[in-house]
Amino acid sequence: MKLFKLALASFAFASALTAQTITVAAAANMKYAIADIAKEFTKESGIGVKIITGSSGKLTQQIMSGAPYDAFLSADVEYPAKLSQGGYATTPSQVYAFGTLILWSATGADLSKGVAVVADPSVKKIALANPKTAPYGIEAMNAMKYYKVEGVATGKIITAESISQVGAYVTTKAVDVGFMAKSIVLAPEMKNVGKWIEVDEKAYNTIDQAMVGLKNGSPENQIAAKKFLRYMGSPKAITILKANGYGIPAKK
Repeated sequence: MKLFKLALASFAFASALTAQTITVAAAANMKYAIADIAKEFTKESGIGVKIITGSSGKLTQQIMSGAPYDAFLSADVEYPAKLSQGGYATTPSQVYAFGTLILWSATGADLSKGVAVVADPSVKKIALANPKTAPYGIEAMNAMKYYKVEGVATGKIITAESISQVGAYVTTKAVDVGFMAKSIVLAPEMKNVGKWIEVDEKAYNTIDQAMVGLKNGSPENQIAAKKFLRYMGSPKAITILKANGYGIPAKK
């Protein structure tokens, strides 16, 4: 009986260790990387992680409207700064990765032309994430402006809610080309879908991706979220980020 009680107590203690779950809101480009990082974090900490993905702008709006997220990983620095300035954050904004913009096609568009291919008459539809809410969409527009093809491209643009929707448009061949985050096309299930090229980094602004802890959750979750944000700088998390095509900021 004593052994049974001890076993029951041990089980209860182990369950208590994994009972806590934090909710992390992450920009859609982080869909695959954040899932792998969260698994490793849970293994090491016993804290569960629920992931919500979407465009950085929409997630910011949700946070400001009271969504119970505990941490936010944006695709830029502006939205986390806005949350910090508005009193929604529990931590300073910190850059965790640098994103890479690519051009992707599953229809056989001639990507050897680079971004200039969007002006080709054979390219009828171009997908990009909504520049009003998605940093990768902003930089896609900047890249087309850099190559002076935005005028020709304007009538062809299909605006997606997020990078994830751009991916759906490209993989179903609903568009001829799409501006995408490199992290998405490196995912195992996407590796053999169509072809892609990196957009020359001189054609767009550096995509600094920043994160903050949030006040909307419980005090206990705020503590756990800070642990998760620290874990983003761990060797395991950095290895995962690099494998997903992200650049890593130098440690100060």
